[in-house]
Amino acid sequence: MAARSEKSLGLIFGLSAYVLWGLFPLYWPLLKPASAYEIVAHRAVWTLVFCLIVLAFHKKLRHTVAQLKKPRIFFGLLATSVLISINWITYIWATNAGHVVEASLGYYINPLVIIAFGVLLLKEKMRTGQWIAVGIATIGVAVLTYDYGRLPWIAIALALSWGSYGVIKKVLGLGALEGLTIETMISLLPYAIFLVLLENNGTGQFGHHVGLSILLLSAGAITAIPLLLFNGSTTRLPYTVIGLMQYITPTIQFSIGVWVRHEAMPAARWIGFLFIWLALITLAFDLVRSSRAVNNRVA
Repeated sequence: MAARSEKSLGLIFGLSAYVLWGLFPLYWPLLKPASAYEIVAHRAVWTLVFCLIVLAFHKKLRHTVAQLKKPRIFFGLLATSVLISINWITYIWATNAGHVVEASLGYYINPLVIIAFGVLLLKEKMRTGQWIAVGIATIGVAVLTYDYGRLPWIAIALALSWGSYGVIKKVLGLGALEGLTIETMISLLPYAIFLVLLENNGTGQFGHHVGLSILLLSAGAITAIPLLLFNGSTTRLPYTVIGLMQYITPTIQFSIGVWVRHEAMPAARWIGFLFIWLALITLAFDLVRSSRAVNNRVA
């Protein structure tokens, strides 16, 4: 009974995290006229403040700060702080510039990028289903490239930055909250200097309008809360369920882009996305089948 209750709680946590991430395209436009750079700077600073409060409450602050003394951890998280900044800036700029659909594509193809990284960097072997999924997705990206008249660079930048970020974090083996705290701690100085310069130049948005200032300050909690919910789900749910739930976020983003923001979706773009969705269905089927095979061998 207790195990079932824990699984249900994990499901609630996981669904909440992915739904909140999916709703981000509705939040970032509220921060205009702040630029993507200013929003990311505030996001990093206030995320650090929020994380420090949570860590202090759980009496893990000293242990987390001590990780900075380890060169492997420090330089690894220095790299991830750069990658997460690229991801955040690209995503927020894309959202506020009317490219929500293309941004959602980045998170749709992210599982395929992670598989590619696993093969190229971690020397993992791809299963037949994964090869088929990658092949179908390649066709989809080619169709979308033809439709856009260019490579979908927003989607590629998001997928590569997030995929690289995930690989490094996996190698480091550090907790998500602890890692995010150190990443934002490392990037605090340049972001803080940037915000001070904006205020001195009179171009910063913080402190001039109460509503916007509250929204900018809230970016820290809005960034960290889904991460805490996600952590709560990963300790309670099997990898297969987590792997399938990750498609919730880009699906919500795509829906917002098409039906809320009314972004253009010509026939070729629909065809390209259909190939991407077919690839993800193939990947999901392979994930479930391989998980069952592992469970049977264990049994």
